[in-house]
Order: sequence, then structure tokens, then C-alpha cells
Amino acid sequence: MIILGVDPGTLVTGFGVIDAEAGRVDLLACGAIRNGGERAMPLRLKHIYASLTEVIQEYHPDEFAVETAFYGKNAQSALKLGQARGVAILAAVNHEIPTSEYSPREVKKAIVGNGSASKEQVQYMVKTLLKLKEPPRPLDVSDALAVALCHLQRGHAGRQKAKSWKAFVAAHPEKISPPRRTLTT
Repeated sequence: MIILGVDPGTLVTGFGVIDAEAGRVDLLACGAIRNGGERAMPLRLKHIYASLTEVIQEYHPDEFAVETAFYGKNAQSALKLGQARGVAILAAVNHEIPTSEYSPREVKKAIVGNGSASKEQVQYMVKTLLKLKEPPRPLDVSDALAVALCHLQRGHAGRQKAKSWKAFVAAHPEKISPPRRTLTT
């Protein structure tokens, strides 16, 4: 199971690709997609989309996990972050990759055990969990790897949602009880 995790941002978008097989988790790739502040927003979004598309085409992830927007006091920042998230999700959806979203607090809780953990604590745990010699840098990259590890830890990897009850019953007949007989007197 190959999982692509993304920490979106218009200036720096972190990505991390992990492979989880037979109880092992290996780092396949990670990096930062950088945009200059002087670049127009549409060009930044195009660069994020094109770069993530290259990663998807190279590693063929089975699952895609992205961090949800953090809603602070600055509405303009939240809007820009939403745009970066949108093009990241679009890259995954255009390649028909199942997509999941996790809040920053949920990611920190899954990786560190504390939803208020610092980025440096997350970075340290990512280094430890993936048995890396050096911590992934910048922090956007370790955050992206944390999102992928959170997806794996939460047990969502490999689980497909059924499109209907009929599809669910067909996929999981063991979960269906036999009909009860009613006696009429």
C-alpha cells in the first residue's frame, strides 16, 4: 500500500510517499514544492498541481491523504491554503486515487499522542517512526509524512467506502445476519 501525504501551502507544499507492506513502513520519497512569493497565485497553483502529478505518475500511490485547512484569524491565508488544498486534491482525484483528509490536531495526536504537539515534536517522531538518519526538512515535509503516517495509523488505508448498501452487502456478506423467522399463530 503506497500512501501519498500532502501538507498544502501556496509557498511551500510538502509531500511524502510511504510504502506500508507486511508490517513495515518504508519512505519512498519526500520533498517540498516551492513557489516564490512574487509568482502570481494561478501560476503557484499550476506548479503545485503539476509537481504532485509528477509524484503520482512516478510512485502510483494507492491512497492520498491531505491535511485540512487550519482556520486562524486571517481569512486571506485560509483562502489561499484552501486553494492549495484544492489543486492537491484535484491531482489525486484526476488519477482516481481515494482521498482522505485529516485536521492538524488529528495528525499530531496520531503521531505524537498530543494534539497540541509542536512541529518539531512531529518531525522527531516522523524521523523515529521511519527510522531515518536525519529528520525530514523543511517542517512542511515532515508534516506531509506525518499526514501519510496518520492515514496508515488511523486504519483508513486500503479501506474503500461502498457506493451503496447493495455494494456493501456484496463486498461483506459475513456482516449480514440471516433473516429471522417469524412465527404466526
